[in-house]
Amino acid sequence: MQRLVCHVDMDAFFVSVEELFDPTLKGKPVVVGGQAGQRGVVAAASYAARKYGVHSAMPLRTAARLCPQATFVDGHPARYREYSKKIFAVLNRFSPLVEMASIDEAYVDLTGTERLHGPPLRAGHALHEAICKATSLNCSLGLASSRLVAKVTSDQAKPNGVLYILPGQEARFLAPLDVRKIPGVGRKTEAALRRLGIRYVGDLGKLAESFLASHFGRWGLALAGKARGEDAGGWFDSPIGSHEAAKSISHEHTFGEDTADAVQLETTLTKLSEMVAKRLREHRLYARTIQLKLRDEDFETTTRACTLDHATQLDAQIAAAVIGLFRKAWNGKTPIRLLGVYGGSLQQEEGQMNLLEEPRTARLRQTFRSVDHIRNRFGDASISLAKTLNNGIRERVHENPYDLPGKAPEGK
Repeated sequence: MQRLVCHVDMDAFFVSVEELFDPTLKGKPVVVGGQAGQRGVVAAASYAARKYGVHSAMPLRTAARLCPQATFVDGHPARYREYSKKIFAVLNRFSPLVEMASIDEAYVDLTGTERLHGPPLRAGHALHEAICKATSLNCSLGLASSRLVAKVTSDQAKPNGVLYILPGQEARFLAPLDVRKIPGVGRKTEAALRRLGIRYVGDLGKLAESFLASHFGRWGLALAGKARGEDAGGWFDSPIGSHEAAKSISHEHTFGEDTADAVQLETTLTKLSEMVAKRLREHRLYARTIQLKLRDEDFETTTRACTLDHATQLDAQIAAAVIGLFRKAWNGKTPIRLLGVYGGSLQQEEGQMNLLEEPRTARLRQTFRSVDHIRNRFGDASISLAKTLNNGIRERVHENPYDLPGKAPEGK
């Protein structure tokens, strides 16, 4: 049976959702992710803004310089989650094997569904129309015999197109494309490849695997396979629909202006601890290791970690640990640019505790579960510790949510 993979990529997803709620944005240069003068990165840019060189992951201030007439929108993560779930529901009607690679893209294994949905292109168009009908959003679909080629194909189909690569034509389709089109080939790999005279995917296909392996090791062998259109490692090792459990849970915050205000810094760490603890509870996990990330005005990054005597998912315990690390790591003078809180060594049970502390801890867990319920319904700002009230720290738009469809915690 010929394998058929579909990669669904929503077109300018965050911008498109914002346009549904504010139709006056349509056709205009729009940047989602924050305000023009803020630090942070672009989560999405409308096609009108892209004409000026604005793209996702670009610093907001750079986007403002390239396109000062753009409308900058903070974004609404709750809306994006809602629409991502609608998309997931549509995909599940076409196949039980669905993997949300991110909040706005997914892989669907359509192998063996021809009797239900027709041949590949007919199935692709039917899926395309179903997503548009359910969400009023545009998307681009790539269909191929491998996940890699399907992903590259959906990019070539943008905007709002459907493209199918016939079996056996994968290498021919990839050959004229720049090597950067291969997922996993970043700037450093691209530079190394160009030093060897490799600019296009087809150039890779002309080289012996032994040559690529001698220069890039195992990654060289993977590149050779990718040039042929194969799922040769790097993002494509596991079957569609499977995923690994989280290895760590973290939140970071970049300040609009570097600060050496100790109260502000510790308040920020407390809020980040709240956010990490909430996600731990949502995943029904406990963190045994707490780590601090600190980046100063010179971009020097420091990390410190400690191991707790028992795993936790409580805000106050995480905050106490990370603030203790901060007070030892910071000299009290150097302005700070970024702070991060990480929970690692994750486990499904809390572990042995002091019997005298257990009743109080159990009450705290129940209290915070109630708090989480309120936050999920009315937003993170609806309830907070007094110390972190009105701190301005919020979920980053471009972060994948904890309840990404198809990867939600067990029992959700």
